Amino acid sequence: MTKPKLIAVAGPTASGKSALALELCRRFDGELVSCDSMQIYRRMDIGTAKPTAEEMREIPHHLIDIVEPGESFSCADWCEMAKTAIADITARGKLPIVCGGTGLYLDNLITGNTFAEIKCDEAYREEMLTLSSEKLIEMLRRVDPESAAAIHPNNRKRVVRALEIYHATGVPKSEWDRQSRTSEPPYDALVLGLRYADRSVLYRRIDRRVDEMLRLGLIEEVRALSDSYSSTSCQAIGYKELFDYLDGSSTLEEAAEKIKHATRNYAKRQMTWFNSKSYITWIDVSERTTFKDIVNNAVSLLTDSQVCVIID
Repeated sequence: MTKPKLIAVAGPTASGKSALALELCRRFDGELVSCDSMQIYRRMDIGTAKPTAEEMREIPHHLIDIVEPGESFSCADWCEMAKTAIADITARGKLPIVCGGTGLYLDNLITGNTFAEIKCDEAYREEMLTLSSEKLIEMLRRVDPESAAAIHPNNRKRVVRALEIYHATGVPKSEWDRQSRTSEPPYDALVLGLRYADRSVLYRRIDRRVDEMLRLGLIEEVRALSDSYSSTSCQAIGYKELFDYLDGSSTLEEAAEKIKHATRNYAKRQMTWFNSKSYITWIDVSERTTFKDIVNNAVSLLTDSQVCVIID
């Protein structure tokens, strides 16, 4: 059977993914599936760089504003919903275009990792989250030393998820990873990545984006989320730093610089993740690269790959 076709646009935060994905939707009669672990949350619009209301009226968007900030939501949940959205888009004769910087979500979708479908045990998760980071990584080393070596001990969410996978199946996450690499990918996909050889160019884009978010009212957005202060979602970059400002722990200038610094570090982690993925076809971006250049490169790659044809 012919596999469903899709395009994905990946890369670090503020790299220009959304603008490219929207333009590809226009040219290839596509609909956009958000692959962003923060854009799923309602009321978190400015700080997660959601598309504008005008953009969402022009191009149908999926998997945005689907849960409240305090609700639990996993990679498995996203994969299940993404597959449903992709099937619906395909059935209507449109092209699914997945866009976002949450590498784990994209990887599970593209490779067909079966552990993404393992539902979490809420009681077990709550029990694990009461333990220290040191205790959690120690437990993971006993049952899955490979994953323990690959996951940073301070990344409690991923450590707990690896423990959940072993708890639910008796099989280490590292073994699930190996099995998924030998399974047949579920889609005929072309994954485009935006890559900045000169990171200072990307970092300037990040700084400008943070300044623009503050201008657009990010402080007021964070203030309105005070009821969700303790939720995992509101510990996201741009939110936790402004909660510190609002409670008087820092000045606005200090909070803004912390956001920029944290976002740059996040971009580094994203680039490390995406650079390790062989399924990504890269479009290199420099300070002199125009948006038209990026679009032309992407269109050329897409037509050459025969994933899709241009709509007149």
